[in-house]
Amino acid sequence: MLRSVLCRLPELLVDFMKKISLIGLDLAREGLEFTFTSPLQICSECRVRNVCFSLEPGRAYKITKVREKEHPCIVFRGDKVKTIEVEEADETMNLKYGLSLQEGSTVTAKSINCDYLTCPNIEGCNILNGKEGRKATITSIGEKLDCPKGYDMRKVSVSFK
Repeated sequence: MLRSVLCRLPELLVDFMKKISLIGLDLAREGLEFTFTSPLQICSECRVRNVCFSLEPGRAYKITKVREKEHPCIVFRGDKVKTIEVEEADETMNLKYGLSLQEGSTVTAKSINCDYLTCPNIEGCNILNGKEGRKATITSIGEKLDCPKGYDMRKVSVSFK
């Protein structure tokens, strides 16, 4: 019996280390990526707030599994939330292309303060969620983006320090 438990130990550890949180019913679908912002003051009396707020503020997550369990919630539309399993998602941002844009280099997250509000890339060009000024290492350089203002922009994956 001990041998069978030891053989399954890596599998059991993975299950133990899964990150669990809660999200509104209409958002609860596998593959959805979101950035956890911060705990809300209105949630201070909720009995399941520790599950909701087990994530790191400003960090991007991807839903890997939606569980059946639901809980009441006054924040989300529909008054209920679903239990979800998440993993940390690759962080991306849009940077101007140039000689200093190389995999492995360190950059400082900085918004370009673009005001072209209908651009589909605006969220990646304007840094949100407290990441402005943080150091990040470029892990990969993605495709060239179609910039309506004519900038040579690239979507890059980064790892924040």
